[in-house]
Amino acid sequence: MTPDEGKQNISARATAKEGKYLTFALGTEEYGLEIQHVREIIGLMEITPVPQVPAYVKGVINLRGKIIPVIDIRNKFGMIHVEYTAETCIIVMEVRGTLMGIIVDRVCDVLEIMQKDIESSPMFSPDVNVSFILGIGKVGDRVRILLDIEKILLADIKVTVNGSI
Repeated sequence: MTPDEGKQNISARATAKEGKYLTFALGTEEYGLEIQHVREIIGLMEITPVPQVPAYVKGVINLRGKIIPVIDIRNKFGMIHVEYTAETCIIVMEVRGTLMGIIVDRVCDVLEIMQKDIESSPMFSPDVNVSFILGIGKVGDRVRILLDIEKILLADIKVTVNGSI
């Protein structure tokens, strides 16, 4: 690959980050998900536990006849558990053709974030995995961590074609 081709490849990946993001909060921190993956936002509902799954997999819900696995994103990120509130909700997402839900403290906004307002993922020590971060979006004087939801949801879970865990 020539240096020019490498620059074009990096530029194409960077441009792919630009777009609309659904932002949500976990405590005081805000995160963004590419809106193209979001199917709907629903209130917290009864979740049926599934045995022998990681602790962050809360179980499954029956949403209009579809069985959807639900993940507590706080737990997945290693954050402390907080009591669910009236603002706690499930964001139902489609990832590689499979519906999955994530529990968040609250949904904030849909934002259009331009490429010029997106910084690369921060660099930490080699032991720190930040591959799930698309970038850091700067909106006004606030920052949102833009997430690669596929890497987060599919990292440890084997999902079959019919959506079962």
